[in-house]
Amino acid sequence: MSTDSEERAERARAALAEKPDGVVEAMAAQANVTPAEILAILPAGAAVLAPGEHFLTIWQDMTGWGDVLLIVNTDDIVLEVEGALPHGSEGHGWFNIHGDSPIGGHIRKDRCVSIAFVDRGFHGRRSCSVWFMNADGRAMFKVFVRRDEERALLADQLQRFEALRGKMAEA
Repeated sequence: MSTDSEERAERARAALAEKPDGVVEAMAAQANVTPAEILAILPAGAAVLAPGEHFLTIWQDMTGWGDVLLIVNTDDIVLEVEGALPHGSEGHGWFNIHGDSPIGGHIRKDRCVSIAFVDRGFHGRRSCSVWFMNADGRAMFKVFVRRDEERALLADQLQRFEALRGKMAEA
């Protein structure tokens, strides 16, 4: 590991130690590293990676999860949308998602280099999400297992998340 890589990893570890259940993007900004570098130092099993080539397989599985929480987190906005993921189709260099859901648009799926199944504490509660990561080390978007009225993770979605994570870990 180069000195720069060692310094980046040390800054990431310090930010994670300061607030281990905080917002990954905030920790990354504080440490001047990428969110991917924070995910890489989480405890074993907290972030299971699959290659981006599994984008369609993972997306299609998640279309059966019911209403999920899709989050896009940039320096300028944290956009949260609840709805079912549409099946989507490829065309003109984009993965196009449209249907009877508030979630719609166009994704440059060729920019997705990896997909992280993240299972970690977040502000004192277990949080499970699927992060579609680009080559810049940032999440293009994230899909979260939703919560019920008592703020518990929805059991059926949690089961689907765990099964897909296990399947991708073996791929």
